[in-house]
Formats: sequence, C-alpha cells, structure tokens
Amino acid sequence: MKKRIAVLGSTGSIGKQALEVIAEHPDLFAAEVLTAYNNVDLLVEQAVEFLPDAVAIANECHYDTLRDRLRHVPVKVYAGADAVEQLAEAGNVDIVLSALVGFAGLAPTVRAIRAGKTVALANKETLVAAGSLVTELAARHNAPIVPVDSEHSAIFQCLMGESSPVSRLYLTASGGPFLDLPAEKLATVTVADALRHPRWSMGAKITVDSATMMNKGFEVIEACRLFDVPADKVEVLVHPQSVIHSMVQFADGAVKAQLGEPSMKVPIQYAFTCPERICCNAPVINFADYPALTFAEPDAEKFPCLGLAYEALRTGGTLPCVMNAANEVAVRAFLDGIIKYTDIYPLIAETMAATETVANYSLDDLREIDAIARKAAVKLL
Repeated sequence: MKKRIAVLGSTGSIGKQALEVIAEHPDLFAAEVLTAYNNVDLLVEQAVEFLPDAVAIANECHYDTLRDRLRHVPVKVYAGADAVEQLAEAGNVDIVLSALVGFAGLAPTVRAIRAGKTVALANKETLVAAGSLVTELAARHNAPIVPVDSEHSAIFQCLMGESSPVSRLYLTASGGPFLDLPAEKLATVTVADALRHPRWSMGAKITVDSATMMNKGFEVIEACRLFDVPADKVEVLVHPQSVIHSMVQFADGAVKAQLGEPSMKVPIQYAFTCPERICCNAPVINFADYPALTFAEPDAEKFPCLGLAYEALRTGGTLPCVMNAANEVAVRAFLDGIIKYTDIYPLIAETMAATETVANYSLDDLREIDAIARKAAVKLL
C-alpha cells in the first residue's frame, strides 16, 4: 500500500526534493497534501503534477489566485495558517514531512504529533523552541519523529539496531562560505557572499544560518532532544568535504559514521522508508575522489553563534525559543540589508540577555514568548 505523504513546505528546497523522491517511486508514495507560504506559482505546478487531495497556501492573500488556477483540477484548496495545521492532522495522511522554515513550523508539527502521525522532521525550530515538550508529546501519542536533517539522519541510522550506551555524538559541519575567510574581513561580506554555500543548495535563511553556524547550534539542541543526551556529549567538527554526515561513539570507543555525497534526497527517502532501504536517484560516493577527509574544531571567534546555542541549551527553559526568535529577526534584517553580517551575533546575544528566561512553560506559552523575543530584537535593531 502506498504511503500517503503531506509535504508541509512543498515549494522549499526540502519540499521540492521530497516530491522528486515521491515521483521516482509512484508505486510506494503519494503526495496527499501540499502546502506553501507564498509561492503560489510553484504550488499550482506541483498540484497539477501530483494531484494531491488538498493544497493550502498559508498567506491568505493568494487564496483567490490559487483557487482560480486550480478550478479545473480535482484538488481541494485552502488558505491560512489554520488550514495548514488542520491538513497536518488529516486522517488520510500517513507521514507528515515538516519542511516549513522557522517558528511557523511548530504548530502544524504539534498537530501532526497529536494525531499520531509519523513526522519526518526537517524543521529545526520545532525542537529548538519547544524542546522536550515535543518529544514527550510524541511519546504520549505514539507518533514517531524521524529526522530528515542529514546530520541527525546519520546519527539515527548509526543508532539503528544499537542498544549500547552512547559516549559521544559528533555533528559534522561544512564550515560554510566563510570557513577560510579571516575573521577581520567578515564585517564587509555581502548577502550574496553569505548565500554562496560551498556544498549544499538550501533556502536563504538556512544558508545564512550555516554561514554563522547558528544552524549547527540548532542541530546540537536537536540532537540532545532527539537522542536524549546532555550537551557535553555532543561535539561539532568542521569537515569541509561533507562526506561524513555525522558519527556516534559508543562506550567501548568504537565509532560508527554514515557517509555519502551531499544530497538531501537520501535522508528524505530514508525517513519515508526506514528501516528499509530502496534505490535512490542520488549521487553515489566514489572514495577515490576524496583522498583526504579532514576535521577541525570550530573557530569560536568566527562562529560565536554556536556558543550561544550551547548557552541556551544548558540554561534551558524558554531561552532556546528566545534565541531562535532573535535569530529569525536578525537573519531577515541581514537579508533585507538593514544590518551587516557581523551584527547578527550581537543582536541575538543582546536579545537573549534582555529577555527573561522562564523555566516552566507550556506549548501554548511559546507563541507569546516568541512574540516577546521578536519585539525585543526589533527594538534593538
């Protein structure tokens, strides 16, 4: 029987590659629900090609356009954030791929978990902002969370079939576009420079996060939540070749690694099929092309955002949510030309310092906390 998949964020980088996987295996997968925020043109193209049961555009301004252009296509059309959330828990969906960007991905992911869906999680902010509340909710509703990020998928695969204690998780990082740039030159880098990632093709926000290494900080927090390990057992290694996607060290000192050419199609497809593996139309590694694999500790001076993530993780409470909100404001301001690249870190740090951390909170509290942090960050701008 086909697995019916809801792709939340189908017009983004992860969403588009997920649809490629679905198209390559039409006997195994069906795109049941597609959602986007603004890209109505691409959403229409995807709806015509995949004929899902329903589509939703989160920005309600595009509803009339979407409805009119799909008038002669047998697809239900919805609009608004509430519609996206409702479709995430639809009864005709088996797997929800949460590929939305930012805090906006939390609510629909939670709805999918409460409905007992398998969640293929590509939205980092869900676990960064909501932390153990989400994993506890998933356990309560018997809703598996399968990581899609290449690093967490690698760890997930390395842990498959293992019952031995974990000594350390190693998250690898490419180092982004500024790995070899002297720190004193960062003040003059442009948006175009930051978006020129050497190994991965991603959306603008996550590409900037990769340049600052905040993305890797998010992944450290995710790893602690997903695999139930403390912060001091998660180490980041700069690995420019991006061949080893992450590693796990066990109690006996043995290390398992997952390797492959940089391609998100492999972890996306594995999230749909695990624990089984099927053929994937992705590049296959030729080890002769990589005579040397190198590793180094991150430069704390060039990548201070990574330290902020560890601070937020160790402090706990609402601080990771505040950090995430401030980062979204800072990255948007950089992309819009309002601040310099080197202003991103201090804006996040000052917002974290200026916003009260609450130890105990509920999922319903997070919207208010997120809004407070965003206002604080905008004021600091």
